[in-house]
Order: sequence, then structure tokens, then C-alpha cells
Amino acid sequence: MLLLTCPYCGVDADETELTPGGEAHLTRHGAGANDDDFEAYLFMRKNPKGVHFERWRHAFGCGKWFHAARCTMTLEVFGTYEAQTFEPPKALINKIKKKRPDFEGFAK
Repeated sequence: MLLLTCPYCGVDADETELTPGGEAHLTRHGAGANDDDFEAYLFMRKNPKGVHFERWRHAFGCGKWFHAARCTMTLEVFGTYEAQTFEPPKALINKIKKKRPDFEGFAK
């Protein structure tokens, strides 16, 4: 079972208490965007095999959205962090690189 720590309330919550929100750090395009940008925002996702950054909501807890870094193959969770960031914290990236030397880093 997937277990994530909410960075806001500090509760270790299993996936039944959480709501997945898809890929984190997307560039959102609104009504003024051209068709290609809007299509990419709606439909194009990385869906990698390995380290992935995702959005989660602590639905049956504090209700806040946060981000998590985890491996899609092993379900290993590297860490969680607040959603109001444009990229993962440097300390988390370093932790991932230490465990996974082949990890190339975060790319938007």
C-alpha cells in the first residue's frame, strides 16, 4: 500500500485517505492559449517508468493538496512537499539522486 506523509498536517496517510491529482508541475494554459499548447496541457503527460512527481490531496484529513516524488515501478516514496512550489525542493532532488544515481533530475 502507498503511504504518503502530508507536509501540512504531518499525518502518514495511506492511499485510501488520499485523492490522486495526476502529474505535478504542469504548465497550465488558459483561454488565451493557442490550440497546440492547450491540447498539450489537457492530454500530454510524461507517465514515466521510474521517478515521477505527482499531486495528491489529503481528502480525509486536512484537505490540502501536496506533491509527492515516488517511483512508479517500486512505489518507493522519496518525499512529499507543499503544492505551492514551481519545482521540487533541492534536498528532495539530492535524496533521489543519492538513491538513484541514474536519475537525471527534474525537468519541466
